[in-house]
Amino acid sequence: MKEIYDKCWELREDANNIIFNQFDEFGNPIYHYHVTGRAIEEVADKLTNDYRITAYVSATGSAGTIAAGDYLRKLYPHLKVVATEAVQCPTLYMNGFGGHRIEGIGDKHVPWVHNVRNTDVVTAIDDEDCMRLLRFFNEEAGLQYMEQLGLSQDSAASMSLLGISSICNLLAAIKTAKYFELNEKDVIFTIFTDSVELYESRLIELRDSFGKYARDHALRDHAALLQEQRTDYFRELNYRDRKTIHNLKYYTWVEQQGKSYEEILEQWNPEYWEQIFEGEVGYFDELIEQMDAEIGLS
Repeated sequence: MKEIYDKCWELREDANNIIFNQFDEFGNPIYHYHVTGRAIEEVADKLTNDYRITAYVSATGSAGTIAAGDYLRKLYPHLKVVATEAVQCPTLYMNGFGGHRIEGIGDKHVPWVHNVRNTDVVTAIDDEDCMRLLRFFNEEAGLQYMEQLGLSQDSAASMSLLGISSICNLLAAIKTAKYFELNEKDVIFTIFTDSVELYESRLIELRDSFGKYARDHALRDHAALLQEQRTDYFRELNYRDRKTIHNLKYYTWVEQQGKSYEEILEQWNPEYWEQIFEGEVGYFDELIEQMDAEIGLS
């Protein structure tokens, strides 16, 4: 990531350039705290008291979407907030690095805007599982097999709404359910952040590399990746684990990107995030209203 941030600093020197860095702009998690979090609350409110809101699962990426977990924690104190990333780049899981094919999620650093102390679990998903399920959900043999399993034609076709990072979230949710031995009374929320519409070229590449997707492939992938998804690369975080991940921010943000030593210490305190999520939203609302007025929407 350093080379990307170095280029951003270079571009920032030109007054004509404006850099939007989702990894350190607090508007990113503030949005998901108030909008995504409340959207999940609206769905949860429609459930009967027979159900338990047990977990919220999100790939970390820029640590925007996972901030909905901060909002949900206030409503459901026993909720598990589960962060997920790629096995091929397990930065949170084991301070790891590397390349991966789960497009749209972050890697190789801890975003400045991630409230690590609010994260209960880190899990890592094999990008090969995501690529195989991308084919299962979109190739004819996979669609036919899903219908044989009992899905309606429309329901099977709707699986194309899951892109690669959505599949990552789905698999992390399955791991979570298996690890904690959840049952039909437990509810896990996750976010499907993309669709196959973004990855048509990836499907073509997979066909060119591995040939036609057949029924045998569909049976194998459904059994191995969905029914028998394992609970490996799954870690419940204790206090020291959380602090270790938080401390990783220092090397990217304080040493390289000009953040202060004092602020990274402040970030460990819950009051810091309370001020960010609850105290600053009014400022952003004012800016939105101002912009709406300027362009004639108000």
